[in-house]
Amino acid sequence: MGTFYERPALIAERARWRAEGRRVVFTNGCYDILHPGHIRLLEQARSLGDILILALNTDDSVRRLKGPSRPMISEQDRSCMALALQAVDAVTLFDEDTPRELIAAVLPDILVKGSDWSHFVAGREEVEAAGGQVRLLPLEPGYSTTNLVEEAARRTGLAG
Repeated sequence: MGTFYERPALIAERARWRAEGRRVVFTNGCYDILHPGHIRLLEQARSLGDILILALNTDDSVRRLKGPSRPMISEQDRSCMALALQAVDAVTLFDEDTPRELIAAVLPDILVKGSDWSHFVAGREEVEAAGGQVRLLPLEPGYSTTNLVEEAARRTGLAG
């Protein structure tokens, strides 16, 4: 089971991991409705290093990005679910629209995003300038939180 970190504690822990020579991987997202695509991406990301940090958007951040009906699951519950995943070593929250500031403070060895974000990876410049890598991982076909929410609404007659 992973550990939840407030930002200052995560930054301090990252310094310790760096001193120990541990390879740190970082990814982020809303992870509003956890699905197999999320699990597989997290497992792939974790396989790239020794520690996987998952930064989750706060509820306010999700609302700004996805609209007033989201998130479906609170940041506390999303954090608890993420911490229960074997692949996830550390969870933190960020309230900004992108995790750029957090990434710049943590400076992971590898920054991971799903291939759907190839047009923009927040923190890319900072990670690469520090000698790190950015990896875009393929998505699991057929899985998308937005599509799952829309399908649930359609099935229950709440859509359109």
